[in-house]
Amino acid sequence: MAAAASPHPRAVLLGAQAGRVGLPVCDHYAGVEARMRKSLALQAEMAARHGACLFDVTLDCEDGAPVGGEAEHAALVVELVRSLDWAAPVPPRVGVRVHPVDHPAFAADVATIVGSVGTRLTHVMVPKVESIADVERAAAALDAAGAPSLPLHVLIESPAAVHRAFDIAAHPRVVSLSFGLMDFVSAHGGAIPADAMTVQGQFAHPLVRRAKLAIASAAHAHGKVPSHCVVTEFRDREAVADAARRAAREFGYTRMWSIHPDQIEPIVRAFQPDAEAVQTAADIIAAAAAADWAPISHQGHLHDRASFRYFWQVLERAHATGVPLPEPVRGYFS
Repeated sequence: MAAAASPHPRAVLLGAQAGRVGLPVCDHYAGVEARMRKSLALQAEMAARHGACLFDVTLDCEDGAPVGGEAEHAALVVELVRSLDWAAPVPPRVGVRVHPVDHPAFAADVATIVGSVGTRLTHVMVPKVESIADVERAAAALDAAGAPSLPLHVLIESPAAVHRAFDIAAHPRVVSLSFGLMDFVSAHGGAIPADAMTVQGQFAHPLVRRAKLAIASAAHAHGKVPSHCVVTEFRDREAVADAARRAAREFGYTRMWSIHPDQIEPIVRAFQPDAEAVQTAADIIAAAAAADWAPISHQGHLHDRASFRYFWQVLERAHATGVPLPEPVRGYFS
């Protein structure tokens, strides 16, 4: 039986993980108008080329809006979202980072942006979340703006928030937890040295490592997406790629922030499974489908639905990051 003619793997394999969230591996932040327009154009160009949206664009109000110009910046975000080609074969994926829930501009951000284009947004990112109460306040604001199903992404930026990460991840409205490296280091009042914010230091300091692991573990425990922090050495493409590889392979992150267009491609490539892994996954899934998902032997190893699930996820990640898929499984992604 041809693999593509069998029941779809999602219907067969993912029952135990039906609520697990899947998002593009890169979340690109832009807050200056020229950068926002460039990022949205790049997203459309790459989506047309690969047949999939390889990264989200999050339009940034928190760091993008000048002090006193918050209302004008929110109106610009609305204008940009409305201007996108929503009839494209691969629709845009765009979210917005609003101000923290205790900031004077938070309510106006949500009312203006979510109230106008909430049905177009993929998510709202809420920074400086400290507790479930902050999540509830953000969710209530989205509900009041007419977007009761709009997902929340939250940014964990303090030791107390890291401590509460499992509770925050459990909230049904939250789909992704991000780690705010620089605010986390600053929150320690000088107890963590500045080099812990560098691309090397952030993987070496014990408190930073502990926070990263706690956030990733909390996210996975509740089927949510852990999103790794920024690399400030934004023009060093190899440093960005190395950080993304370590975040994925050592810390369990499945998504990472970009703060400059030059970072997007290295992040996406770092999260791609290699060609050998994709071929192995395709062979196993094709053989499993031919066996009607009964246990199989492949190259001397026994595989059943638990390992089938893993190899299917390799193929999903390959598709999501633009990796060409072998013929036996390509039909699953038509």
